[in-house]
Amino acid sequence: MIELKTPGELDAMRVAGLVVADALAAVRARARIGVSLLELDEVAASVIRDAGASSSFLHYHPSFAPTPFPGWICASVNDVIVHGIPSAYRLRDGDLVSIDCGAHVDGWHGDSAVSFVVGTADPADLALIGTAERALAAGIAAAVPGNRIGDVSAAVGRVGRAAGYGMPSDFGGHGIGRAMHESPGVPNEGRPGRGLTLRPGMALAIEPMLHAGGRDAYYAAEDGWSLHTVDGSRAAHVEHSVAITDDGPRVLTAPRLPAEAVVS
Repeated sequence: MIELKTPGELDAMRVAGLVVADALAAVRARARIGVSLLELDEVAASVIRDAGASSSFLHYHPSFAPTPFPGWICASVNDVIVHGIPSAYRLRDGDLVSIDCGAHVDGWHGDSAVSFVVGTADPADLALIGTAERALAAGIAAAVPGNRIGDVSAAVGRVGRAAGYGMPSDFGGHGIGRAMHESPGVPNEGRPGRGLTLRPGMALAIEPMLHAGGRDAYYAAEDGWSLHTVDGSRAAHVEHSVAITDDGPRVLTAPRLPAEAVVS
């Protein structure tokens, strides 16, 4: 069943989204050469705890995973597409890092991801990340009442494919609200005009995942979580939680606006 949220409930989701946005900003600010992924995980944990929120990721155990997830963030480096487990690995010059973070406040979830390069950036990595961000923007722009899930999926896929990148066909976005993963699924490719009709009050996590090598294939690491490109090419992952409203898409995990400044 798909739950339509009231304006007040979407405001509550925005509170969770702000926690996620703050955590991602803090992680990105801390990420530099020599810093470990475990240190970045603790940065996110501190932000989430200080906000009185809880992690959507820590101890999450979906059916495909052999064990519960052990981190507050997913930290995916270079050829890891998504679901990277924070480890003692220390960042190196030129690493492409994707950080995914989820938090819930008063029963409502937010979920978002960013990709960036540490130190000296390869232009090819910046192009990959930029394309993923444009794909996300296209998907968000299509998330309006009366459109269908296929319109969102097609918008995302069109941008990624036009640039020659691959995508993991079995993974994509999802509904979000009282649970981190809700119906409907939001594939990163689709046919315009197909699928569920979007209605005000729906909330979707839209999340392009692109492979630089152009192949769609991937494999799961021995940890049962991390997904890697089969050819070792780099991957980028970006995501926002987005509400469907009569006034257009509302990005619930957008960075904090001046009017939403934290009062200490």
